[in-house]
Amino acid sequence: MDYEFVLRGEIGDHFGLVFDGMRLERVRGTTVLTGPVRDQTQLHGLLERVQELGLELVSVNPLSTPERTTDGP
Repeated sequence: MDYEFVLRGEIGDHFGLVFDGMRLERVRGTTVLTGPVRDQTQLHGLLERVQELGLELVSVNPLSTPERTTDGP
């Protein structure tokens, strides 16, 4: 599933290396990181990384919904 992380402030390109696999875009005083998150463990890891770097998290938004399968009628 793809996620969007919105951070307060326009962070530099060097942070792109820290958030490997995420696209970094600066939008009107914020930085938007967008990319795939494979599971809850990776999601929590990304949130911890934001905190460790002292960045202010504005929002986390899922961009796609997981496909669900049904085993019956």
